[in-house]
Amino acid sequence: MPELPEVETVTRGLRAALVGHVIAGVEVRRARSLVPPDAEGFVRRLTGRRVTAARRRGKWILLPLDSGDTLVAHLRMTGQLVLSDSPPADPYVQVLFTLDDGRYLRFSDQRKFGRLWLTADPEALVGDLGPEPLGESFTVAWLGEHLRGRRRRIKSLLLDQHFLAGLGNIYTDESLWRAGVHPLRRADGLTDVEVERLHGAIRAVLREAIATGGTTLSDGMYRRADGEAGGFVVRLAVYGRKGEPCPRCGTPIERIRVAQRGTHFCPRCQPVPE
Repeated sequence: MPELPEVETVTRGLRAALVGHVIAGVEVRRARSLVPPDAEGFVRRLTGRRVTAARRRGKWILLPLDSGDTLVAHLRMTGQLVLSDSPPADPYVQVLFTLDDGRYLRFSDQRKFGRLWLTADPEALVGDLGPEPLGESFTVAWLGEHLRGRRRRIKSLLLDQHFLAGLGNIYTDESLWRAGVHPLRRADGLTDVEVERLHGAIRAVLREAIATGGTTLSDGMYRRADGEAGGFVVRLAVYGRKGEPCPRCGTPIERIRVAQRGTHFCPRCQPVPE
């Protein structure tokens, strides 16, 4: 699933190439990709509307329009929002937008879990998300305070979008490795030093991933708005590297399941909790 760096990369690409343009036409090829309104209402309310901004909240993309509506996208597992100069030869296009300059914006989704919303109240969708890990409110003090008294495993808690918005499997594993924290540690058991290390690791990993355009894995499912792949995959320390040597100590990376997710860690750099 695209996480904060991938969604931020796509949003930046859309902001640069889409804002100020008018949606000249909409073709809904799979109505189930839409949450209300229905396909007819979706097309009617979007056609002729100008995109005024592009922003991200957690793993959500929000495109406000000059009508007061906001087009909202969640890519889920394999969703893509990609711009092109010609009609896409993509069998997985669910919704195709035509722009006023003749370009196309396609919402493609091979596994069909992604969704589009058209709403006058986007806060109803994203208002209950936790803070942004790159935002000013996410401080070491905030993290320490909100870990206190929480008995959940630290990985499970970091994946909770109501606790912290935007982290998923890849960057949680990478952040915990950098911080030297085992994914099964109880959240309220981290020391002050570990909390500070984890806070710094989360922010550093996310910034580096954004700078390289996110992570495109071997399945090639994630694409930037220009259709290119992200480059962070070559920097992954533990995620997807079971059995390979830890880049810090050389110990083989192990894989377990935490919160029903495949979880990668170094047993030496991230000691098992007592």
